Amino acid sequence: MEHTIRHLAEIRRFETIVEGHIAYVDYDIKDGTLVITKTFVPKPIKGRGIAGELVATAYAFADEVGLRRAATCSYAATWLARHS
Repeated sequence: MEHTIRHLAEIRRFETIVEGHIAYVDYDIKDGTLVITKTFVPKPIKGRGIAGELVATAYAFADEVGLRRAATCSYAATWLARHS
C-alpha cells in the first residue's frame, strides 16, 4: 500500500500520516551522503510496510540529488543491505 509521504526539508524528515498517526524518517546530510538517523512508526500502524516506504522514499530522494546512501538507524541499515 502506498501512502502520501511529505518531505519536510527544513527539519530533514520524510513523514506520512496514517489513521491519525505520524510515521517518519529523520536524516542528515554529511559529506555528500544522506544518512538516515531514525525511523519511527507508531505501534498501532506497524507491520504495514510504512517504514520501508519511508526509507525507500528518502533514498530515492538521495539518488535524485546525487547523494550517497548511509544509515545509523538499524532499520535503515538493514533495508540498505537488502536493497543495495
